[in-house]
This record gives sequence, C-alpha cells and structure tokens, in this order.
Amino acid sequence: MSARMTRRKAVNTVMMTLSTGAAALGLFVLAVILIHLVAKGAGALNLAVFTQDTPAPMDAGGLRNAILGSLIMSAIAVAIGTPIGILAGTYMAEYGRFSKLTKLIRFVNDILLSAPSIIVGLFVYQLLVVSLGHFSALAGAVALAILVIPIVVRTTEDMLLLVPDQLREAGLALGAPRWVVIRTIAYKAARAGMVTGVLLAIARISGETAPLLFTALSNNFFSLNLTQPMASLPITIFQFALSPYDNWQSLAWAGALLITVAVLALSIIARLVTSRKEKA
Repeated sequence: MSARMTRRKAVNTVMMTLSTGAAALGLFVLAVILIHLVAKGAGALNLAVFTQDTPAPMDAGGLRNAILGSLIMSAIAVAIGTPIGILAGTYMAEYGRFSKLTKLIRFVNDILLSAPSIIVGLFVYQLLVVSLGHFSALAGAVALAILVIPIVVRTTEDMLLLVPDQLREAGLALGAPRWVVIRTIAYKAARAGMVTGVLLAIARISGETAPLLFTALSNNFFSLNLTQPMASLPITIFQFALSPYDNWQSLAWAGALLITVAVLALSIIARLVTSRKEKA
C-alpha cells in the first residue's frame, strides 16, 4: 500500500471520527434539553393550562388566552404569507425563470430568510403600530407573515424547478393554457414539497418572540379583538420565565413544552408528507 493511500485513509478516519463526535455531541445536548424540558414542563401541564387565562402572581391559572392568541396570529400570518409566497415562487420558477427581476426577488428573499426577526418587528412597529397609535394582534400577524413569505417562496420555487419540463410541454401540446398546466400539472407534482414549506414556516413563527414584542405586545386577559394587544405563548413564556413567582415559572415551562411538541409534530408531519410523495 502506497504512502499516499495510507495518508488518505488516516485523514478519512480522523474526519469520520470528528464528524461522528460532533453529531453525537449535538444529539447529547438536544437530549439533555428535551429531558429537562419534559421533566419541568410535564409536571405543570393540567386541564387548567388549557381552560384558564394567565393568572396574577401566586394565583391559579393557565395559558388559554396565550395559546389562543398564538393560534389566531399564526393562522392569519399563514393566510397572508402563503398565497404571496406561492405566487412569487410560481413567477420565479414558471414565468421569469431567467429574468433580472427573478434574480432581484431571489436576492431580497435570501436577505429576508437570514434577517433577524427583531428587525421585522421593528419594521412593522414603525409601519403599523406607530401609524395606528397602539399595539394590535393584526400588527403581530403581519410581522409573522413577513417571516412566512421567504420560506414559502424558496420552497415553492425549488419544488417547481424540480418538476420536469417535459410534463409542462406535454400539457401545452394538448392545447391547455399555461396557467392550467401550472395548476394541474406543476402544482400537483410539487404539492408535497410546497406543503412541507408551509409547515416549516409555521414551525418557524410558532416560537418567535421578538416580532411580537414590538407589535402585539401582550394581554393578561382573554381577547379576540385583532385591533388590540393580544397574548401569545412566546411572550408569555418570556415574561413568566423571568419572574420570581413559582406559579408563573411553572406555566412558562408548560408553555415551552407545548411549543416544542407543536414544532416537533410539524416536523414529523413534514417528513411524512415528503416520504409519502417519494414512495408514490
């Protein structure tokens, strides 16, 4: 065996060892965090968490208003951001694949993907909160929608680009309009990936705190008014975790566990959707 081959095998062994060690370390840290979270949060979970609103210090209560507020703002954000992201991604992949506008959109989209969420919160604060004169759930939903859009745009474009052009050409050869070909052929072929992108966007915004601090603020009472401040799980966790009161800290652990379970569930659903599409 030559010296060069021996050196290559040695380098390969070292790199494999380092890679395996890094992966094991990451899994170990994640396992420690999850175990600690479950140990602290599971004990605080009870029916009152889902049926009662956030309490005063040292009083009994739950997280009903925060859970419902997060669901409402996340739903509005997805309803706003998903159509915009799909339409933008469709233009980039189907109509303007090689245009300068597509390059500009892709560049701006990449910036939004990597931009800190607090910057988005400050932008919406100046745009809506300052102009309207008060915090509101609608402003929080808009901030979250801005975080949804770049994820949906990227996944929509990538999934549509994976659809073979021969499928589009076959549809066009039959005389179908281009928008019909896109809707019935391209979207159908890329559906699993596009759904996965939406699920990943929901997972991204479900734990965002910074944008909501500047937009929706919070509310200790149950409220369905979108024009007024509204409670959310991330902000409630942030406030309760920093408090000196045991009941608030217990609720913070319970809320953190709920968000973690929700994100893990969305990730599992996204993987199942993708794997089912690959088998099909």
